Amino acid sequence: MSRCRRIEVLTLGAALALTATAAHAADYSPPPVIVPQPVIEEFSGWYLRGDIGFSNQSVGSLYNANYSNFASVRNVNKDFDSAPLFGLGVGYYFNDWLRFDVTGEYRGKANFHGFDIGHMGGNSYADDRYTASKSEWTFLANAYVDLGTWYNVTPFVGAGAGMTRNTISNFGDFSTCVNSSSCAGSGGSDAYAATASKWNFAWALYAGIGYKISKNVTFEFAYRYIDLGKAQSGDLVAFDGTNRINNPMEFRHITSNDFKVGLRVNFDAFEFGRREYYAPPPVYQQPPVYQQPPVYAPPPLQSRG
Repeated sequence: MSRCRRIEVLTLGAALALTATAAHAADYSPPPVIVPQPVIEEFSGWYLRGDIGFSNQSVGSLYNANYSNFASVRNVNKDFDSAPLFGLGVGYYFNDWLRFDVTGEYRGKANFHGFDIGHMGGNSYADDRYTASKSEWTFLANAYVDLGTWYNVTPFVGAGAGMTRNTISNFGDFSTCVNSSSCAGSGGSDAYAATASKWNFAWALYAGIGYKISKNVTFEFAYRYIDLGKAQSGDLVAFDGTNRINNPMEFRHITSNDFKVGLRVNFDAFEFGRREYYAPPPVYQQPPVYQQPPVYAPPPLQSRG
């Protein structure tokens, strides 16, 4: 084969290869598009809560209409025993930092022990010893700020406000008189009062920690300061049935330092809610752009002569 013939064959082969490469690049198909399938996730921002604890209550002052008969009255003792409390509620996680709930709570009967001394002037005195029981039904709307989570432990603070129904029962007044004509020479008197209840505005402050036991269950330990307002007994009636004036015993400014433990259980644990969302579609890279091979010019023809 002559040299010119060989050059023509090589040039034709290069052109065919270039054409095949271009055709292959033109026929490149991108990967098939995958339609995302819905992902089912159990969810809920709602939770149930239950609490138990005990109260440590106090009262600012006592008042009775008969105090007007004295030049001064000194409340020597006005203490409550601790009492149990039981609460239920429903709440909502607004986000990872903020949550709200409403609670209903029964605060068990706390025994009251009181003692005051009334000075009538000169050397005339009367002292009274009081016994009673106090209980409440308390309903609060609360808001909490969760301060971050470390090793499943979340400290929080909160505040609440609502209403409370304060009940005084089994009230008794046992008095002794010294040089006083108000006891009609008997040296003392006993009186009692019927059970009575009073609705009041209540507010509370919280601080505590929550420990996440599982995805849907949180154990909580909390301190609460709560202001329960006022309470009063029924009208005091003397032991012989006489009743000169309407004079219930008033308990003014009742507060309590409570300690509670409880559980918060997300509604997810009961499979009450479901939501669907679509995963984002996969991102495909653009197909590669193939560079066309260089076209080489045939070498110049040279004469053999």
